[in-house]
Amino acid sequence: MNQLPIFDPSASQIPDESRISKGTYAFVSLGCPKNLVDSEKMLGTLALDGYALVSEPSGADFVIVNTCGFIESSREESKSVIREMLDLKRTGQTRGVIVAGCLPERIGPALLDELPEIDHIVGVFGRDEINRVADHLIGGAREQRELFRPAPVKAMDDRARLRITPNHYAYLKISEGCDRTCTFCSIPKMRGKHITKPIEMVIAEARELAADGVKELILVAQDTTYYGLDLYGRVRLMELLKELEQVDGIEWIRLMYLYPINFTDALIDTIAGSSKILPYLDMPLQHINDTMLKRMQRRVNGAQTIELVGKLRERIPNLVMRTTFVVGFPGETDAQFEELKDFVRETRFERMGAFPYSLEPGTPAVKLPDHLPEEVKIARRDELMALQQQIAFECQESLVGYELDALIDEEVGDGVWSGRFFCDAPEIDGVVYVSGENLQVGQFVPVEIVERRDYDLVGVAIAADAEETPAAAAVPAVSLPIVSPE
Repeated sequence: MNQLPIFDPSASQIPDESRISKGTYAFVSLGCPKNLVDSEKMLGTLALDGYALVSEPSGADFVIVNTCGFIESSREESKSVIREMLDLKRTGQTRGVIVAGCLPERIGPALLDELPEIDHIVGVFGRDEINRVADHLIGGAREQRELFRPAPVKAMDDRARLRITPNHYAYLKISEGCDRTCTFCSIPKMRGKHITKPIEMVIAEARELAADGVKELILVAQDTTYYGLDLYGRVRLMELLKELEQVDGIEWIRLMYLYPINFTDALIDTIAGSSKILPYLDMPLQHINDTMLKRMQRRVNGAQTIELVGKLRERIPNLVMRTTFVVGFPGETDAQFEELKDFVRETRFERMGAFPYSLEPGTPAVKLPDHLPEEVKIARRDELMALQQQIAFECQESLVGYELDALIDEEVGDGVWSGRFFCDAPEIDGVVYVSGENLQVGQFVPVEIVERRDYDLVGVAIAADAEETPAAAAVPAVSLPIVSPE
């Protein structure tokens, strides 16, 4: 069996087995951090209802696969994992398989036609009833194999999660769904319209997470900068951030999935002046050419994008930017792709990803003319990433010799630890390998950077004694040379 992202109960606050009465299950979570929050909420619901999480699907009463359905490759990955779990069912190693999340929401009952051995399917908004679905499976019920609920008109409560991320960081979903109409994107079909989670609910969840040991909050949404517009009549991300800054125990606040619209001067000032909000912004831009942006229906043009990036660079000290681009979109010419390459070369994003356009059934882009051959899309992706690799390596190399605070994530060897600086989000960015003694997971450690290894860094802990290590500041005290335009 391939290595799967199966949740390990040893990493969480699982109820004592003496209180377990209903059965055991394994859980596989696929997709983005927003999906991970849904997974953790399902885990919490099952734990409270008396189900025990185990680390191996083989031998469990049932398996839950929380799927991704964003693009074709993610759907195929989800189906591959489902088939692996169904193989276990066929050989009697588990009694049943429940499939949840975006794939059922995207495909609907047709998923049962394609993979009829699945016991139950649960849509995105049926997650809070996962224990009832488990009861049906354990009880041998074969009716009501589908559980779909309409997108809610009010935000769902993500408290009482059973977290699988390390104790010291957590994802905090501040809204659900999206009101954007990007022509390539299927998210609104799966996640519905944008629903803001009220500020008081977000703060209550943040306090719950802080009480559970969280030091780094990673804010996620489909469109973070839209926050508040549907509920309050105006964007209120700035106010939310100021409230989050007051939560005791939280040291770092990281912003993900920002849209290049609604980025006000006041919001920029809030980020620039904060000791907790990291100078790290994840802002998917998708393209820079005006024709491509219009075809994508991004509602922002190249000049506005360049102006915003310049303003952010100018006003937020030590800013690290992560972005993503779609290449090979229908009609993209050689000249338009060269314009994108020039933009990447000149802007020098510290973190960047590129993806070949994926034709998604039901999206407006399917009807656009001039779709490109797959080999052209792949070649452009590879070319853009080769350009970015050199930029990223130079940015990392420029940090050698500096001292920065690292947040320790795990021990990876005898006296060697894996951690992250402010400029790195979990899972998607690089890490720093720290040599030191008496270090602890979740500890902030001053580190001297001594070497670059591809996208990662190597450093030595300056304060080896955990009790002598100061708390980290979000913004480094020195000006870092991480942006060096040619």
